[in-house]
Parts: sequence; C-alpha cells; structure tokens
Amino acid sequence: MLNDGHTVTINLKGYSMRPFLENERDKALLTKAVNPKVGDPVLAEVGPGVFVLHRIIAIDGENVTLRGDGNLGCEHCKMKCVYGAVVGFYRKGRSKLDRTDAMKWKVYSWIWMRLYPVRRYLLAIYRRIYDLRNKKK
Repeated sequence: MLNDGHTVTINLKGYSMRPFLENERDKALLTKAVNPKVGDPVLAEVGPGVFVLHRIIAIDGENVTLRGDGNLGCEHCKMKCVYGAVVGFYRKGRSKLDRTDAMKWKVYSWIWMRLYPVRRYLLAIYRRIYDLRNKKK
C-alpha cells in the first residue's frame, strides 16, 4: 500500500521506541519512504520478514544503521529495505496526530539522540516509574 502512494496506520508493538511511544498503546502513520535521512523514524526490514520502526542514526551509501529510542543496540539494513517514513504518531489514545515535522518532535529527537551516553539509566528509571503506575491501575 505504501508503494502505491497510500498512507498506512499501524499499531505499535514492543518497547523499542520508549519513552515517547508505548507498546500496544500508540499508533504510527506511515507514508512511502522517499530520501530518508539521519534522525528520521522509519519502518525497515532488518531481516527476512523482520520489520522494525526505528530511527535512522547513520547512513553510509546504501547501508543504514537504525536504533529504537528505547534500545541501546543497533540494527542494520540496506536503503532499499527502508519502506515507510513516519508522518506522525497517535499517542495515548488521542485522535490528534503528533507530527514528526512539528517542533515538539524535533526538540524531543534532538535532545534524546544526544542523551545516548546516559540512555541506559534514563530508560531504567522510566521503566520503573511506568511499571509502578500501571500496577496501581
């Protein structure tokens, strides 16, 4: 559908885009990836039938390095395996789209990418707080 010019909304599964996005809570609106660049969140195939929604952290020719905001490790693919570009996210059950070209997302992305050296600790704290809040519900 993306190749035909349609947009696609997918439900997010997994914890790789924490702390901004949550498993089975949020959705992503995708369009066909055209000229993706470093910092863009994309849908990519990193192995046969294995798709991830991660941020591009490096491009070297046709080689793309990806990392989820909630991940410490990287994944790799070829540029031809980057299929979708994220237009925005529907977060916390809202119907209003948080667009990736909006200032809010750009500021968040800029800060979060630079916090990589301490991300392990920030994610551990976030996970504990999030888990405690959900146990109280």
